[in-house]
Order: sequence, then C-alpha cells, then structure tokens
Amino acid sequence: MISVNELNSKLIDLAFSEDIGDGDHTTLCCIPKDAMGESKLLIKEEGIFAGVEIAKEIFHRFDPELEVETYVKDGDKVRPGDIVMSVKGREQSLLQTERLMLNVLQRMSGIATMAHKYQQTLIDAGTKTRILDTRKTTPGMRMLEKEAVKIGGGMNHRIGLFDMILLKDNHIDFCGGIHNAISRAKKYCKDNGKDLKIECEVRNFKELDEALQEGCDRIMFDNFTPEDTAKAVKIVAGRCETESSGGITFDTMLPYAKAGVDFISFGALTHSAKGLDMSFKAAGSDKLKI
Repeated sequence: MISVNELNSKLIDLAFSEDIGDGDHTTLCCIPKDAMGESKLLIKEEGIFAGVEIAKEIFHRFDPELEVETYVKDGDKVRPGDIVMSVKGREQSLLQTERLMLNVLQRMSGIATMAHKYQQTLIDAGTKTRILDTRKTTPGMRMLEKEAVKIGGGMNHRIGLFDMILLKDNHIDFCGGIHNAISRAKKYCKDNGKDLKIECEVRNFKELDEALQEGCDRIMFDNFTPEDTAKAVKIVAGRCETESSGGITFDTMLPYAKAGVDFISFGALTHSAKGLDMSFKAAGSDKLKI
C-alpha cells in the first residue's frame, strides 16, 4: 500500500504540473534568475493553523535551497496580523511556490478551525462525544484534510475503503439484510486474515436489534432523531461503540451528543470548510500590515 509521504509527494508533483506547466512565464519574464528575496506568511483571520510540515515539503521539493523558518506549530491559535512563517531564497522560487503553499495551508487551516469549533463546543457542553470526519474529501487531498481534522481536535473515521468495514444501507440491501451483511463481513475477515473493525449502519430499531444480535464493533444510527438516539444508546448499553450520522449540523449536534453517543460524523468538516484567510508577501511590503 502506498505511504502517506508518497501520496503527498504525488499530490505536490501534480499540483506543480497543473499550475506551472511549461513555465511560469510571468515570473520568468521579469524576475532575474539570481535575484534573492524573502517572503512572509501573514494571517488575516482568526483560527487554528495547520500544515507546517507539508508547507516545508512544498518549498523544499521545488527548491531545496529555500530557507524556511516557522514561528507556530500545527494546532496553534492564530490571529490577524500574525506572521507565522518566513521563507528566504530565489525570488523565482518564492513566486512559483506561493499559490500551491497557500492553497494547501488555507484549506488545512480552515478544516482545523472548523473541527476545533465543533469539538470544543461539545466539550464545553459537558459531553464526551467525539467528532469524526468522513470520506467526503477532496480527491488527492484526503490525507492532508484528515490530518487537519486531527490537528483541530477531531478524530478520523476510516481513512478509506481498506482500513475498516462499514456496512451502509446499500451494502445491507444488496446483502438481503443486516444478518447476512455482518455474518459475511466476519467470515471475510476470518478467511482473509484481516483484523478490521466492523461498523454497521442501522435505520430503525428493528435493524438495531439485528445488529446487536449479530455483534459488531460500532453501530451507526442513521437519521435518528435525538430522542430515538437516546433510546438507542440505552439499548446498546455499552455493548459496542455508537455513532450518529445523517444531516447533523453544528446547530443541531448538541442534542445528539447529550443523548450519549460516542461519536458524531460530519461530512461538512472536509467538504464545506472555508479556507482560512492568509497571504504570502514580500518582506517589507506594506501589505504585511493589517
């Protein structure tokens, strides 16, 4: 299986290829090859910063001689006016790496900020419920987006289709019911020497009873009301982990958490997060001030 570092390297190569093509002709036409300079990363919006290591990789992969100095760590709170990074080296390199670095850091920091807001709200409300991401990620950026969720204080659900069995409605319907779905999942793991957690989605209390009879590691309550969720949590009574999913938003999540579920999953963490506003400006620029 391909490693996280290999995936990130492929993403960086593809991103540079689609952005620069046969050359950044704007930069090449007006910036001398040997011109040296410095640019600084300016934060323009309050949030949680994420992406320090991938930013370094972007710079060094394009030009190993770029000198990167960071002033924050992943997970640090940042505010407008903060300078979080400075990069020294060839001005051509600074200009050609600017957009990719900003695209990645703005995306990751926006996700981390959103995850922190959700999780901290649940903590402040006195619940023990943890927030989860989903597979609703930007193609090619899944590893970075899921890392951003963790940086913000959330937890990752499965990374992909390979590291957990999640029996959803279509699997169950194609199998002819929960009994068949779970029993086949267990047999598959045994026959193939796979040590995978098995999670089963249930749509009603009949399916919940069937899932508990078969036994699994986690049960997902799909589109349950908060009231039904509370009843379902009592029925499960610690026999496995519980998760709520299906149309739950920041504004509606608290009743589900107070119902006692272990996890709530949110596709919005990765498909609807707004990028954190920041800019990469030449040292000495008036635009470095807010």
